[in-house]
Amino acid sequence: MNFFNDSPPNDADKTQRAYSAGANIARNRMSTEAPLAAEALAAIQESDIVVVTGCYDHVERVLGALDVPYQTVGPGLLRQVRLRPDQMVVVNCPGKLTGPEIVQIRDFVAAGGTLFTTDWALRNVIEPAFPGYIEYNDNATTDDVVRIDVVDTNSPYLQGVLDSDDDPQWWLEGSSYPIRIIDADRVRVLIRSRELGEKYGEEPVAVVFEYGKGEVFHMISHYYLQRAELRNDRHAQTAESYAMSKGVNFSPGMANAVADIKLGEVEAAATSSRLIANILADKKRRGTKD
Repeated sequence: MNFFNDSPPNDADKTQRAYSAGANIARNRMSTEAPLAAEALAAIQESDIVVVTGCYDHVERVLGALDVPYQTVGPGLLRQVRLRPDQMVVVNCPGKLTGPEIVQIRDFVAAGGTLFTTDWALRNVIEPAFPGYIEYNDNATTDDVVRIDVVDTNSPYLQGVLDSDDDPQWWLEGSSYPIRIIDADRVRVLIRSRELGEKYGEEPVAVVFEYGKGEVFHMISHYYLQRAELRNDRHAQTAESYAMSKGVNFSPGMANAVADIKLGEVEAAATSSRLIANILADKKRRGTKD
């Protein structure tokens, strides 16, 4: 991405620069904290990840910020792709798939594939493909931002996602679908928000469950977070100060690019970047072993 253009920054540009900085922090920390995972992330090829595009969410922008290659396919065209169990399929919100595509996704996961979905895909993909695990609670959110907490601190998916002094925010798009857990024995909550539960009836932000030989990850709202709230003095500090607190030194170009971005914004981007990086690295490592 070209950080050094003469056009005035807009919200989309600012968000993308926050993600570039957040992904930079996530990659640098992973190389130090989890070098084998960093190697696996670097080994990902375009054919390893299939992104079903959506008009509301754009997980591929997070992948791009992480320098992870991927291939895209439009909704209704997934049947043209021959899926392999060592792949990950990302279905962006709203997740409007055809009936045959729903069956294809179910069979893909059962054979060992990994599925990653967001927001409205809960009703459009997860409920019909994997009934009895999680569902929409029919209490849509407003446009909101909530604090989040890690639940499963020992999970490899959450390594480096949240430190004890962090206070990241999770953006809820208007009409996001809260996640109700049907089968608590089979569904693991990775990230939750007490604030989300108080306001909308359900605490889960990110969950995972196994199906057959594969697994399904689902997150409420858009994974490509388009805004954050600066709720305290810490959030209002600079993005560079956040990087330094994590042991990462920005290059002069990166520091200049994020000069107008606050700690709270890059913290939200770094959190979501590290989570998807961990999931991708784990999938790649297990696929290589198989």
